[in-house]
Amino acid sequence: MFNLLWGAAFAVVNFALFLACYRLFGRGGLYAWVGVATVLANIQVVKTIELAGLVMTLGNTIYATIFLATDLLNEKHGEKAAKKAVYVGFFALIASTVMMQMALVFEPTDTDVAQDSLETIFGLLPRLALGSLTAYFVSQWVDVKIFTLLKKAFPKPGQLWIRNNGSTALSQLLDTFIFCSIAFLGAPGFPFDVWVQVALTTYLIKLVVSVASTPIIYWARGMRTADDEYAS
Repeated sequence: MFNLLWGAAFAVVNFALFLACYRLFGRGGLYAWVGVATVLANIQVVKTIELAGLVMTLGNTIYATIFLATDLLNEKHGEKAAKKAVYVGFFALIASTVMMQMALVFEPTDTDVAQDSLETIFGLLPRLALGSLTAYFVSQWVDVKIFTLLKKAFPKPGQLWIRNNGSTALSQLLDTFIFCSIAFLGAPGFPFDVWVQVALTTYLIKLVVSVASTPIIYWARGMRTADDEYAS
């Protein structure tokens, strides 16, 4: 029960910080958020928790806000702006991976207390790193494309929930399948039935968070941001 209540509070804080970043820094804030959220999601995913009887990894909540950011950029500034955010997140993920892998190679002193912890967090197997990078880039690119198509099919302001949830539901399904397949399918300790359970629970929590974020994107769309203040 504690994890469930804390998880709800955790989601509220994630959404509040997302809105604050957009309100204070406008479009640039969304690019910054995507870069930060991409790195944090891949740090949090190392930790596993039990939520509502299901074992899952952390990182899904903040990862869902990345899709929220690209959808908001597509809604207000167009497909080109959304694609730029995808590239920002991809670069942030590659840069942090490369720099931390290099940092781990340094020989620590006898009194060092950080090396083991850093290896636990950042010492990802190449397979996991490849799965994360591939899943992120493909799913985000597909999300932007699907949102653009849905924007043409359902262009009314009140139909934003269709554009947001439709693009996110499909792209996150692809994201989950790619990551879990590359990272876990056929790996020791991950028979097929376990792989199916991990994939299903991962997608389920992402979908729940994405649906819960629907009011957030409506709120953000009508928000006056730093961009508006500079323009005036």
